[in-house]
Amino acid sequence: MLAHPIQAEQFQSYPPQAKQIATSNISLLQQLPLAFLPLLLREVIVYDWKFPAERDEIDRQFRYLGTMTTKQLSRAMSSFAKLSLSPELEAMDWIAAPSRFSEHLSAYLWATHQIDDFGRAAEDYVKAFNTAVPEAAAPAPRLGIAVISQEISHTNYPLFRKLRPHGVYYTHVDPGSSYKLLLDTLAARSQAHPSPYAHWCIDGGMQTTLPGNQIASVAYGSLQPVRMALIHKMQQVSASQAGVEALRTRLAETDPSEVGMNRHADDPVLSRFAISVLTEGSGTQIYSTTFVQWTAREALRRARPLTILAKFAPRQTEESADEELSGIQQRAVLDPAGSLVDADMGAYYTWVNLQRLSGAAQSSFIAWFEGHSEAIAVAPSLQPGTEVHDSVNLAEILHRTQNTI
Repeated sequence: MLAHPIQAEQFQSYPPQAKQIATSNISLLQQLPLAFLPLLLREVIVYDWKFPAERDEIDRQFRYLGTMTTKQLSRAMSSFAKLSLSPELEAMDWIAAPSRFSEHLSAYLWATHQIDDFGRAAEDYVKAFNTAVPEAAAPAPRLGIAVISQEISHTNYPLFRKLRPHGVYYTHVDPGSSYKLLLDTLAARSQAHPSPYAHWCIDGGMQTTLPGNQIASVAYGSLQPVRMALIHKMQQVSASQAGVEALRTRLAETDPSEVGMNRHADDPVLSRFAISVLTEGSGTQIYSTTFVQWTAREALRRARPLTILAKFAPRQTEESADEELSGIQQRAVLDPAGSLVDADMGAYYTWVNLQRLSGAAQSSFIAWFEGHSEAIAVAPSLQPGTEVHDSVNLAEILHRTQNTI
């Protein structure tokens, strides 16, 4: 039981849907320990800007906790309740600023050697919650596609080494295969399984014209004004010598309107997502390959889509990035050869993150070097660790995985 009662008025600053959830569950919130409650409120306070999959997870948590008796709830929260917190943490305004509280909590748990106990408590809670109230099964097998842009230089670097043990490596793909085929595949899946944020196109260049309106689209090049505004904000905070933690907090609190995004944009959920990618990811503001990799990771983790198409474009050199961060860059200098290594690892990590979702055993994944002869496909219908040296085009590779797509 909390030391002080929670009042509905304390949630007045929350967005509409978040406020409704919090105020309708005050009696439950009152029974949760302080080492747990603000972490739940950290998710609730941004409920209005979360993806459907994330909202479902929050709703399921309240159903899980709300059906317990007082004794059952006390038992479920016992590991969190045993954690010792400082008076300073208890005095924080953790209702209005739960994210700030969680940062201070993490630092305190590390300093007091309680972080392992907290980790075990969180792991046990998540396991029990997902067992009691599991998420719904995906309506179709998931498909992930990673494309290395033809603008990235071909070198002697051996592509797809980490993916080859898991799928079929094609060495003679028709270099004339069209990227449009993948866009059409994405559009066809969005029409077959229409659902908000279930199908994604992530581009390291400019926004692609998409053949459908059910596709969530994010592009590094199209976000240049936003990235520049964020870099300027980073420069200002760094100049004030506020420290790394202060910089992280200031970036996390960035409102879309601060960086040129209209508060009433057509898709505030996607706008908030783009801001989070640029403020929470390391290097996403300055490296296009890092942006694509991190965006794909976050889209898979948060939206849990059925289809994701991620295209890696050339990134700038480290020296050019340093100039951009310093505010002295005149023109970005690209590193197409180094980008190949980044893109290859980005493709691998996209597959890894796809495997973390439900139904992973039925999912399919294709990585392709556009305009060149290499590709790899991973699917239940394909023999892992094999190679195909016959001529093949991209359409045939898609067809060979069609029973799982």
